[in-house]
Amino acid sequence: MRHLIFVTGCFFITPSLLIGCGSFAALEVIGSTITNASYNSANRDLNSSAYSSDQKALEIAEANYNLGVEYLRQGDNENTLIRLKRSIDAKKDFAPAYNMLGVLYQRLGDNKAAETYFKQAIKIDKTDSSTLNNYGLFLCAQDRRDEAENIFLQGVNNPLYEKPELALTNLGICFIPVDENKSQDYFVLALNKNNNFSPALLEMAELSFGKGDYEKANYYFQRYRLLSRQTPKSIWLGIRVSEKMGDEDNLASYKLLLRNQYSDSDEARLLQESKL
Repeated sequence: MRHLIFVTGCFFITPSLLIGCGSFAALEVIGSTITNASYNSANRDLNSSAYSSDQKALEIAEANYNLGVEYLRQGDNENTLIRLKRSIDAKKDFAPAYNMLGVLYQRLGDNKAAETYFKQAIKIDKTDSSTLNNYGLFLCAQDRRDEAENIFLQGVNNPLYEKPELALTNLGICFIPVDENKSQDYFVLALNKNNNFSPALLEMAELSFGKGDYEKANYYFQRYRLLSRQTPKSIWLGIRVSEKMGDEDNLASYKLLLRNQYSDSDEARLLQESKL
């Protein structure tokens, strides 16, 4: 199963997890878990007369936003909503909070509200690549691929965007159901931006395998393997590639790893049902 990658500006959020920034798939990690104590401490500091009212508003907005992101990572939608609303209450034009409200409402299945918040974030800051990425994902999920392509490419073409390979990879994933050649073109562009971007390497390996080009699939898979921790998806691909390449040692190792470490995964079920 392919996972598109949401971005907060400090984290990536896939449909099942949220991963610290740095690459997968898309900018400085918050070093420790955000807690209510950290928010209260920040709030106390803002009482200092050294802060202007604008500075206080921004820092309160940021503190609540960071808490909201942490709650979102934990799957606590109620507290995510509370903190993001407080962030906006503190600073009406704090675009990151609108962006994350879009992600939250998309998760909740309220697509109308999600799109409203994404558009509001872009209205405030039309160059924010995090929002453009997440809105592009939203449009892709609605099968509005042409609109998604336009939005993703706005982010890619922003010279200040530190991770254009992320948007290009998401764009490639978006088009897989309808145009694998176009998907491949975007994965190649992503790797031209960063030839060690592991999500794009894995997608290229998957596409190559599906086309029966097992040598190329093995090439991209081996590059991915050296860069990233294995997942059920990548191990299952490794099993199939190893079988096609006649690599009995790796085939046995990957099968054992999938059965032992990810026995409840869909990929382990596929292995059980296969003749490999």
